[in-house]
Amino acid sequence: MFFRWLLAIMAIFLHFTFYGQEKQAFVMFYNVENLFDVRNDPETSDDEFLPGGDRHWNSFRMNLKLNNIAKVISNTGNWEPPAIIGFCEIENRYVLERLVAKKALQNWNYRIIHKDSPDERGIDVAAIYRPDQFLPLRYWYFPMTGESGEKNQSREILAITGVLANRDTIHLFFNHWPSRYSGLMETRDGRNKAASILKKEVEMLQKTYVYPHIIIMGDFNDQPFDQSLTRHLRASNEMGSNPDQLYNLSYYWVSQNRGTLKHQAEWNVFDQIFVSGSMLGTTRKLYVTQRDAEILEANFLFTQDEKYFGRKLFRTYEGYKYKGGFSDHLPVILGVRIRE
Repeated sequence: MFFRWLLAIMAIFLHFTFYGQEKQAFVMFYNVENLFDVRNDPETSDDEFLPGGDRHWNSFRMNLKLNNIAKVISNTGNWEPPAIIGFCEIENRYVLERLVAKKALQNWNYRIIHKDSPDERGIDVAAIYRPDQFLPLRYWYFPMTGESGEKNQSREILAITGVLANRDTIHLFFNHWPSRYSGLMETRDGRNKAASILKKEVEMLQKTYVYPHIIIMGDFNDQPFDQSLTRHLRASNEMGSNPDQLYNLSYYWVSQNRGTLKHQAEWNVFDQIFVSGSMLGTTRKLYVTQRDAEILEANFLFTQDEKYFGRKLFRTYEGYKYKGGFSDHLPVILGVRIRE
């Protein structure tokens, strides 16, 4: 009798455990650190990534890098590869075609969204998506523009509107803002301008749709507390429930001393995830919590840091020295909960 009672209790427990778990669709962003092909593009400054260039880039190294990126993608999402992946530092559509054809990704039939950017190095923002999980309705790129309306030779922001998991419409923005290469203060205005341009696009969506589901991801080359994000994008680092407010889901990583890239001994959170407050309401068909935003920190993405101790990223290059690793950034991923 006791045995039968125990089986009944276990059956009830398993039923609610299995059916009570919500499904998730994953959205990922990854700065892949200079994914170039080996062919010369006369329209861009890609000479250092040619077989005869300073980095001695070749087909073997390109193929290894593609395999590495495919490995990262296939190890995300709890054995459920992401529905949508945004990338930056992609040279062209060709390298994306090579990537989605890799054996590790073939079963998912990823489709490509890409456009050559005006960036002088030829590195672009792009995306791939699984057609079984995401139906794109439209996508567009919008450039960085100056006060007089002139376009800058910088990466454009990719915007995508589509239906996720056959449930509801989402609006995605993938970013790669101006770097700090020439100095923090010297380059700050470029990131502030990018934030203001993105904010205008978000406001246009909010005027068009009632409480739209908005997800913003990218390499912002700024920390969550920097003015480009807090003052110009006007994102909040404190969680709330205002459906028209943008919330930074990445801020708590700072308090945990985590980061997406390492500069000397310091970890920085440059790769971030923002959502509109409308996605934080648990009564919606699609929703998220702050804990659904994560940094992918698989062990194979790191190597020992002998100079600054601890660990550092297993990069493709350190300076001009080839290492054969993955990237100088970690991917970030958001699990969107699907209400049945």
